Amino acid sequence: MKDHPKKERTLVIIKPDAIQRSLVGEIIVRYERLGLKLVGLKMVVPTAEQVEGHYTLDPNWRRVTGEKTIKNYRDRGLTPPSEDPLEITAKILKNLKKYLTAGPVICMVWEGAHAVELVRKITGGTEPRGAPVGTIRGDFVVDSYVMSDADDRAVRNLIHASGSVSEADMEIPHWFKKAEIIDYKVTREDIMYNKELENILP
Repeated sequence: MKDHPKKERTLVIIKPDAIQRSLVGEIIVRYERLGLKLVGLKMVVPTAEQVEGHYTLDPNWRRVTGEKTIKNYRDRGLTPPSEDPLEITAKILKNLKKYLTAGPVICMVWEGAHAVELVRKITGGTEPRGAPVGTIRGDFVVDSYVMSDADDRAVRNLIHASGSVSEADMEIPHWFKKAEIIDYKVTREDIMYNKELENILP
């Protein structure tokens, strides 16, 4: 029998810039208010190998990300720095490794119905400049691809959030051992997920 949608899990990494700006509590409370349950949490200083391993879990990541980047340049009326997707992602990966190893990050696993989709919605688009007001990135970041490209660095966007259920299924074991993810219940789940609302009135 397939797991109930309430058991869906996603990976969130609070990046070094969010920690330096004391936004950890604000970020966590956004996901908690939605009704998601925190089932894994730890602070680590990633190695360059961990970061590269994370972004290359999907063997197509280098090609797809490079192609997307080329398209984004053209959509903005700009000339891409290269026509070779792999050359572009080599540079992106170099900057991501520098960014994510600059200091500690907080790795989290969130559980709940449609966790992947809803975390992405609350987090906002990858480029903060275009993220809607009300999202974490839209409310707290002014960075853009224009600035990060000009400075030859990764865009500072506070958070990594898994892009799909299959991505989350690959990413979670990369950062967490099975024993580090806790299966437990919170009382609000009865209100959120039970078929009937019961035991409310005396």
